[in-house]
Amino acid sequence: MSNGTPNNDTPQLKGILFDLDDTLIDWSGFSGDWPSMERRHLTNVYEYLKTSGRALKVSFEDFAREYRNRTVNAWEEARATLRAPHMVRIFEGTLSDFGFVPDDDITYEKCLQVYEWGPVPGVKVFPDVPPMLQEFLDRGVTIGIITNASQPMRIRDHELEGFDLLRFFQNDLRYSAADIGYLKPHPQIFHHVLDVMGAQPSEAIYIGDNPVADVVGAQRAGMRGVLRRTDNLSPLSSDLVEPDGIIDTFYDLPDLLDSWFPGW
Repeated sequence: MSNGTPNNDTPQLKGILFDLDDTLIDWSGFSGDWPSMERRHLTNVYEYLKTSGRALKVSFEDFAREYRNRTVNAWEEARATLRAPHMVRIFEGTLSDFGFVPDDDITYEKCLQVYEWGPVPGVKVFPDVPPMLQEFLDRGVTIGIITNASQPMRIRDHELEGFDLLRFFQNDLRYSAADIGYLKPHPQIFHHVLDVMGAQPSEAIYIGDNPVADVVGAQRAGMRGVLRRTDNLSPLSSDLVEPDGIIDTFYDLPDLLDSWFPGW
């Protein structure tokens, strides 16, 4: 575990911000593929509209293909511009172009509910996460989430609830890239959350598994970036980035924090 150098003589820790995927929840057990999983959720919507007398003017295959193409194109553009894709806009736009017109009974929001996003089979919470999140809360530290997701956080909250993690984040300090409009490592997504927290960059740290998006992104925003080392970590990307700290488990965090924020 490597330690960084504090930015001032008497730093104060105001908050710890976390990545979500492969930081709080472990995707290593996911054996499926994203398009197939996506199709299952889209089938729910397509069949719901059909049985409600509001069938789309297109086959399911065309509906699913168009949604996938729009999603892929949005992510390709995002990787070039760091402007975040927005799943809900893609979803609503695809429905609209295929003849869906919302009304008081069947709204876009109802279609999203029918989509039924939640915990993904094979994905689980890292066992060190719940006890350490509770310890941070017990010590009065503000905690939050910043994830590079195209789904607004209100959708990913269904996962947090299903994993029994939402109870740790009742302060609404949970943001996805779709909520802010930028992907990590763009500093704007970090600055936005810091502003909501009322914290200076030196008063918060960010923890994630991606050396570039998480560590470099946080450092560009003036924060300390801590790398959670996982089996999925690319040796090359790790070698090219110098995190302020490296942990293999959340149980390593207290010692790291003690070195930066004495008495935190």
